[in-house]
Amino acid sequence: LKLILFWMLISISKISLGAGEKIEYPQLNWTFSGILGTFDRASQQRGLQVYKEVCSGCHGMRLLAYRNLKAIGYNDEEIKAFAAENSVNTINDDGEVVERPARPSDKFVSPYPNDKAARAANGGAYPPDLSLIVKARPDGANYLHALLTGYEDAPTEKNVPDGMYYNKYYSGKLIGMPQPLYDDGVEYADGTKATPNQMAKDVTAFLAWASEPEMEERKRLGISVILFLLLLTTLSYFAMKQIWAPIKKQ
Repeated sequence: LKLILFWMLISISKISLGAGEKIEYPQLNWTFSGILGTFDRASQQRGLQVYKEVCSGCHGMRLLAYRNLKAIGYNDEEIKAFAAENSVNTINDDGEVVERPARPSDKFVSPYPNDKAARAANGGAYPPDLSLIVKARPDGANYLHALLTGYEDAPTEKNVPDGMYYNKYYSGKLIGMPQPLYDDGVEYADGTKATPNQMAKDVTAFLAWASEPEMEERKRLGISVILFLLLLTTLSYFAMKQIWAPIKKQ
């Protein structure tokens, strides 16, 4: 299901971007880029805070469970406390719907009870789920960072309708989402200065991990396979020379 959803998002993204102008996003040096890239745990934890305090009011992450946060450095008690801040509906033994605190095994609680409520709260537009957003957009990490930092005053000749906002990195330059990040929008526990650029980097790092939590393991496995093949090739080469050496002398 996750793979099918991923390819659907990719297809929709390509169709929508193909219809508009080509936009060049600033290319940042992400720690998770390249064959040796790894995630920055501190940045991921700050990004989770940005998601929780800024993004989660509109955007859900229905493919991510609270217990998955262990992979970015949280212990069981912290995860349990984080999950318990949210409530989920469940069915009791009498068949009645009751509300209970979320558990680590639960998926991230959606900000809306259903899709219709989400659309009604956002002028008819459905706020995209962020579980796979970095993988679902071409140049995903740079796209997301650019989008979050691309808000500015519109040129005088540009008409901005009510309920729309000017963003130089969004297709068509007009977006329905208001600017989400401002200076000191959150207070980081580690003392990092919460500028819009820093918050955009951190939440992008967190969402990049959420989109591909197995990335580091995949890269480690890939490097191990490459090293094994190099060693096997070297041994095979010398073995071949040893085997054929007597024949060449004849």
